Formats: sequence, C-alpha cells, structure tokens
Amino acid sequence: MGLPHASRWFSHLSSLTLNRFSSSSPRSLSRLNRSYTQFIVTTNFSLKRQLQRPLFKTMASSTHVVDATARQDKVTAPYGSWKSPITADVVSGASKRLSGIAVDCHGHLFWVESRPSESGRSVLVREADKPGEEPTDITPKEFAVRTTAQEYGGGAFTISEDTVIYSNYKDQRLYKQSIKSKVHAADSSPVPLTPDYGGPVVSYADGVFDLRFNRFVTVMEDRRVSSTNSTTTIVAVGLSDKNIQEPKVLVSGNDFYAFPRIDPKGERIAWIEWGHPNMPWDKTELWVGYISENGDVHNRICVAGCDPTAVESPTEPKWSSKGELFFVTDRKSGFWNLYKWIESVNEVQAIYSLDAEFSKPLWVFGINSYELFQNNEGKNLIACSYRKNGRSFLGILDDVQSSLSLLDIPFTDIDNITSWNRCLYVEGASAVHPSSVAKVHLDDYGSKVVDFKIIWSSSPDSLNYNSYFSVPELIEFPTEVPGQNAYAFFYPPSNPIYQASQEEKPPLLLKSHGGPTSETRGILNLSIQYWTSRGWAFVDVNYGGSTGYGREYRERLVDKWGIVDVNDCCSCANFLVDNGKVADLSMLRAETHKFESHYIDNLVGNEKDYFERSPINFVDRFSCPIILFQGLEDKVVPPDQARKIYLALKKKGLPVALVEYEGEQHGFRKAENIK
Repeated sequence: MGLPHASRWFSHLSSLTLNRFSSSSPRSLSRLNRSYTQFIVTTNFSLKRQLQRPLFKTMASSTHVVDATARQDKVTAPYGSWKSPITADVVSGASKRLSGIAVDCHGHLFWVESRPSESGRSVLVREADKPGEEPTDITPKEFAVRTTAQEYGGGAFTISEDTVIYSNYKDQRLYKQSIKSKVHAADSSPVPLTPDYGGPVVSYADGVFDLRFNRFVTVMEDRRVSSTNSTTTIVAVGLSDKNIQEPKVLVSGNDFYAFPRIDPKGERIAWIEWGHPNMPWDKTELWVGYISENGDVHNRICVAGCDPTAVESPTEPKWSSKGELFFVTDRKSGFWNLYKWIESVNEVQAIYSLDAEFSKPLWVFGINSYELFQNNEGKNLIACSYRKNGRSFLGILDDVQSSLSLLDIPFTDIDNITSWNRCLYVEGASAVHPSSVAKVHLDDYGSKVVDFKIIWSSSPDSLNYNSYFSVPELIEFPTEVPGQNAYAFFYPPSNPIYQASQEEKPPLLLKSHGGPTSETRGILNLSIQYWTSRGWAFVDVNYGGSTGYGREYRERLVDKWGIVDVNDCCSCANFLVDNGKVADLSMLRAETHKFESHYIDNLVGNEKDYFERSPINFVDRFSCPIILFQGLEDKVVPPDQARKIYLALKKKGLPVALVEYEGEQHGFRKAENIK
C-alpha cells in the first residue's frame, strides 16, 4: 500500500531497484553509498556480525543444522549461485490475490480473486459443493469485480440472501446479479443499478443492504469535476429493476467516509469519517445517525473521535443482532482495541484491553477484523483477530465476561474474518502457507476448533517447493535512538541440494516495505523464496512508522520520513542492496490523488524538508545503477516521477533504465509484467 509500494514487485526487479534513500540526509546517504560499495566489492554479508546486536524471537525454527553426512550429500557452491525450481514463471503464476470473502444465506462461501493469467481480472467465485468439484465463476467474462474508490479499492461486492451487488471495473457502475442457482449463476445477467456517466468517473465501495427501504447504502466517490479532488459521500442506491436514478445523498460534508453500517431494524446508521490533513489512522470520527420514515439521516451523534483534547482513530463499526454498536479504536493506550457504545448515556465501554492491534490501517475498504455470532446456547460472542509481536492471533471474546480464549490454528497471519453457523471463514497465511481462506469449525460452545480446512489458496502448487522454503525469524533490534527497538523478518538461504563453504557468509537483500504506514509480515512469499533458494539472505524490515505495533511506533515517522526508516534499515544491516523507491516529493504531493494528497505533509514536514528529502534535488549524490519500473496508469506515483528521475540520472551519466507498462496501475497485476 501507499506511495513506494515496492512490496508488490521488489523481488522481480533484481537487486537494482529504486534508491529511495539516496538523498534522505547527508549522513544516511554517506552510509548507504558506503554500504552499497561494500556489497558490490565483497558480495558478502557477515551474518555473525549482524546478529550479535539484535534480539531474536523465533517464529519457527529456521536454523539449518546439518551433520557431516548431510553436508557431504549436498553440492558445495557459492551463495547466490544455487539453482532453484522456484523460477520467475512459478512466482508470477502464484500471485493470485484475494479481494474479499462473503457467505450467503445458505452457507456458501464466495470470494473475489484476481488472476494474473487474465491480465489481473478480478472474478467473483463460489466454492465447490463437494470435494473434487471445481469452484464456479459467478462473474461473466466481460465483467470484473473491482472498485477504484480511493485508488486502492476494496469492498467491491456485498451479498444478501441470493443477490450480489458489485462494482464493475470497466465502467465503475454498480450491478445486481442473482446467485440463487449455482448451475445457472454464470448465465445470470448483471443488471446495472447506477447511472452511466460515459466513463469510470464515479466509484462505489463498502456497501450494505438496507432492507427497510429496499436500497443499497454505499460510499460514493465522484470524480466528474476533478480527478484529483473527488467528492466523497454516503449514498443510497435503489434496487428496483424498473428505472435507474441518481443515488440519494445521505451523509456529506467531510473529505472521506467509510463503513456505512445499518442496524438490524434499519433505524440507525453508523459510519466513519475524517478530513484533511488526517489519514484514517491519524484521526477519525465515528458517528451514528437516525433514519427517518422517508429514509433520510437526522439527529446525528458523534460516538468517538470528536473530543478535541484526545486523539483517536475509531474504525470498523458493527451492529449486533440485538442492536448494540461495537467498534475498534485506539484511545488512551494507542492500540486498536474493541469497544461498545452505551447509547443511553452516549458513552463508550472497553470490552477487552490489550497492547495489541485488533484492526489495521484503512488503505482499502471492507476490512473485517472481527465477527459477531452466537454459540449453540444462544450466547453472544465475538470472533476476533489481533497482532502482537509480529504475528496474528485468532480468539473468541466474551464481552460480558471480558475474557478472551485463543483458537489454535496453523495461520500466524490473519486478515479478515466472516462467520456462518458456528463456522469461521478466515483469510490467513503463515511461513509455510500462502495467502489462503480456511473454514474453521467450532464446537457447540464456540470456544475450541473442531476442524480446520483450507478452501482457497493463492498458490496451491507452492507446497511442491516446501523443501526449499526459508522460514523467517522475527528480529527485534536496537535503533539509533537509545531505548527504541525496531523489527524485521530474517530469511536465511535455504536449498536442500546446495550448501556454501563453511567459511562463506551469504549476500543480503534488504527490503523496505511500501506505505510507509504499512507492515511486512512473515508469511510464505515466493518472491522472497526465489532469492533465498538461490543462496541469498533476505531481510524484510518493519522500520519505525510501520503498523502492527501501536500508535507510538507508527508515529515515529511523523516529520521524519526518509530519516527514521533509513536509519532503522541501516541499524538492521551494515550494508544495503535494496534501493527502494526514488521520488520528487514536492511533485508527488502536487500530482497524487485526493486520498493521499496530504499524507506526505505529516511524514515530511515543511517546504525545506521537502526539498532536502527529494532525491531529484541531489542527483549529484547518486552513485549506483538504478532501474525504474512504472505503471502508466499509476495515479499514486504518477509516471512523470519516474521519467524525471530517469532523465536526470542519464544526464549525469549513471547506468539507468526506465521500463514502462501499459495498463498497469499502482502494483502490477498482469502475469507477464510480474515475471
């Protein structure tokens, strides 16, 4: 997510990627250039020296201990020269993405997957009824389920009873389609619900059904007047097949909206809103409005986030079957925890307090970190996930007793959760599981796992290479600031056929994730295994400013983007080969889309800071080869950024290349380009 977003394609670019650090500061630049030169000369990484400083927390055993006999059976070859079956074809073919899950009234699981083999087309799929059968595509071939709201999208489809409503990528209109019969679902024709504006200039996301008024309530982003300063509102779209009308505006006036949620009786609506210069993890507000007999919203009440003396970012509001409003916020502790609204006195009550993150930054719509359900005894419970110390946990929370019971499942990383009839559907992964969806059966009390079964996998063939997998270790290491530590995942070289000589140390690839308000996770990623299986060590750094460790850690980057992240990466390893992403920050602020148009202000600071941290102003300090890969439809980091860097470096005489890709946006989706 976010501005650099190197995480989507870093490993395909070889060790020569964009140098986002080269002009951060003279001191950091000097250290970086020194480190880069050292790497080129020695192609050696003294692992022992690096690991004497950090504190290690091992997620799973990844120390490759072999006895003398085992070593004799292996081929001795230099690190970085090993042969591996994890090829570029394997990596590019294993990058299906999941864009949401849902369950219909009959308990059938649906999901949206993007397919690199179909130029990144996003397809709504229904699970197979029986083992051995194939899942069924719901979306007709000329349609794709994807919204471009806030550029990153998410929340592109919603299911109720036997109907699905989704955003079609090509025209961004909302369509209604019957999913009543599996056999005939693919033949069911989608029916448009929103007007045709002559192009994809109005987008919708994060919608819910409003059965009381037979309508669909959703976030609408209108770019008809300005593509860089769109108008966002919460609107109601009629579900009648007879005529298409303009959506009715229910809530407006602020810059951004998310999570419109209707209570079970259709009498109240909750939503999240925020305005510039804040991002949704900086400061947001949770509101509740009462719905009149004619469907308008009135008598609005601010539930959380409106106290000017406190800073919090409430998110993920959700109504229980009894009409109670639950949500997540990071008030006081700085960690996103679960709360409940006491409507009678307009107060909020903490359900369970823990120094852990029960939600994540709202880069995309449709986040669902917890689910409300009942056990066989009719007791209300909350299935929830949280992140602590670099991994995810799945648990069942009893809000009456304020107790949390952990569930034992193989996933160490969890995204979204949905439920149906004592079953949880969990989006997750681990060091040996690629991004997957698992069906988790609970006992009658909803407290223990009875069965765990993977329904969908982004890379079902990946287990063919499990003997080559490098399992990450979570590293906690000291930064340049006394008393402050940062985190990273270290992947040692791993190959069942090859070994290096005992005296040799492996070369290192260091990755600095995109965002920057994001988090790298220690899950199976063939883009990383591509390198480690060839004898490279790989370090994936969660520098100060990353998410998953609370607000205080996240805000280390405020006014210090290009300083703290660089210094943390240098603290994690003595030399770097990842050159990140280079950008002219002043141009980036002027040209980027509305959602992130003020994001960099908080990360960088004043105009002087912009100048000093914009690499284009310090081309004379560049010393390493750079290659740029640019999507021509990228609105987050526009193509002109890459072209300006390319021309400046070419003029200086440095080895530089610019490769542009038609039809690609922020993060490549087509298999041929990923490869």
